[in-house]
Formats: sequence, C-alpha cells, structure tokens
Amino acid sequence: MTLDDLRNLDPKDAGNWPIQVQLSSLLVVLILVVAGGYFYLWSDQMDELTAAKATEEQLKVDFLDKKKRAINLAEYKQQLLEIQQSFGALLKQLPNRSEMETLLTEINQAGVGRGLLFELFKPGVEIKTAEFVEAPISIKVIGSYHDLAAFVSDIAQLSRIVILSDVKLIGTKDQMLTMEATIKTYRALDEAELQAIRQAEAEARKKKK
Repeated sequence: MTLDDLRNLDPKDAGNWPIQVQLSSLLVVLILVVAGGYFYLWSDQMDELTAAKATEEQLKVDFLDKKKRAINLAEYKQQLLEIQQSFGALLKQLPNRSEMETLLTEINQAGVGRGLLFELFKPGVEIKTAEFVEAPISIKVIGSYHDLAAFVSDIAQLSRIVILSDVKLIGTKDQMLTMEATIKTYRALDEAELQAIRQAEAEARKKKK
C-alpha cells in the first residue's frame, strides 16, 4: 500500500480500511493508551511499589536483627548479671569516708618507704557520681628512677583501687627525678550522700511530670 493510498483513506469509514491498516492503527492506539496510562496512572503506582519493596527489605533486616537478639537474650542477661556482679565486687573494695584517711596514709608511707621526698601531697575536690566518690590527690615527689618505679608498683598493689594519672617526669641536676602526678582514689558514698542523691532523683522525676 502506497503513501497516497493512506492519504486517501476516509477516517469516517475506518471499518472499510484494509485489514493491515486497521491492525496497524489499532496497535498505535494501544501503544498510546498504554503510554498514557503509564505516565498518568501507573508511574505513581510504580514509585509506591518500589518504596514498598524497600520498606519490606528493611523490615526483613529489622526482623532478623530482633530475632537474633531474641535468640541471644538469655546470653545477654547472663553477661549483664556478670557485669553487675563484677561492678558490685569492685564497689565493695572501696573504702568508706572513715577509711579514706587510712588509705591516704598508706599511699604516703609507700613513698616514704621508698626514700622519696614529698614536695606536694594535696587532696583535691571530690567528684561524686551515683555510685561512688572520686578523690584526686596531687603529688610531687623526688627520687631516683628505681625508687619512683617501685613507688608506682606499690600503689598498684594496694588492696584499694588507686590510679596514677597525668604523670610528668622532670630531671634534676643531681641525677634525680621529680614526678608530678594525680593519684585518683575512690570511696563509697555514705548514707547521707546516698539519701541526698535519692532525694535529688525524686525531685527530678517530679519536675518531669
């Protein structure tokens, strides 16, 4: 069929067109309908479907993660119990307020026993938490390297928890060393301090309400 034949076709008499032309026209109309439906209707639905699939995948990941946690829940509870027990054991090692003086004396004697000269032994401001009190002590001692090392070892072996931090070593003219450091010791809260913390927590809960 030539181009002129196509031009001579009567649009009002499509039923009498050649079968090939009718099929071609039907195919063009079908393509236009599908394309229009995609752009005007199905496009948004496809985007929603894609978003739904992404949500589904994320939900699967979350489910598997929660399932894994649920399977290991007993193990997590046991680990938490062990941590709580270990923390409780550490708290029991802390001296109370009345025992702190003895601990400070032990630290001082550990240095004197090694032949060190204390130029500074100054307790600092205590830092309170909900479980314990941190008591820092600024020290400045002079001695040989061997004696200073032995002093540090003696502190580490005390029955109480004592930590040496912010250590600075300065050489002197007579081949001795000056050590500046902060000794951090810890003590348990006394009943009055515990009561004050409980009261503060109760007041904080009231304010939130």
